[in-house]
Amino acid sequence: MNLLIMGPPGAGKGTQAEVLVKEMNITHISTGDMFRAAIKEGTEMGKKAKEYMDKGALVPDEVVIGMVKERLSQPDCQKGFLLDGFPRTVEQAAALDATLQEMGIKLDGVINIEVPLEKLMARLTGRRVCKGCGASYHVIFNPPKEEGQCNSCSGELYQRSDDNEESVGTRLNAYIEKTQPLIDYYAAKGILKPINGDQEIGKVLEDILAAVK
Repeated sequence: MNLLIMGPPGAGKGTQAEVLVKEMNITHISTGDMFRAAIKEGTEMGKKAKEYMDKGALVPDEVVIGMVKERLSQPDCQKGFLLDGFPRTVEQAAALDATLQEMGIKLDGVINIEVPLEKLMARLTGRRVCKGCGASYHVIFNPPKEEGQCNSCSGELYQRSDDNEESVGTRLNAYIEKTQPLIDYYAAKGILKPINGDQEIGKVLEDILAAVK
């Protein structure tokens, strides 16, 4: 089973991806991990990407696609994969389609985890981090035993500067603006699987598995 997972910040995409790959015995391809691995291993595309990154420039789509192709060619992807973090634009999606077709690979489904905007705002602005050990809490979903104090090291909990309403709102609006055309693209292909992310984690996983099987 070859899948792609999408979802706005705070939708729980990372959590679901982690569990999903174990449940389905497929390979998780996170673009961040893929970049780091290709650069570390010194692959042809990894070297090209590093050249751009060292200059502080954006890595062009054709290089990213080349890295995805390199990664999908590896033996662990033959049992299936879950792409996470790519594509981000319709142009990248079309280039990915062409690459997959060339490799004789079919994308079976695109999981899109949906959560209402106001719920995402509450999830993202409620995060608190320990100044001492870096442990993460949430004022609603994972509160500390003592308010403002870490359970592990008793360190002070603080709200990251990018977790305030203004920053979060900007991030969410940017995601929606960029991603809607991509959602429409996969919906038109008939492989989009909309998933209600505004429910218990286990139920979200259950719905994803039901949608892709």
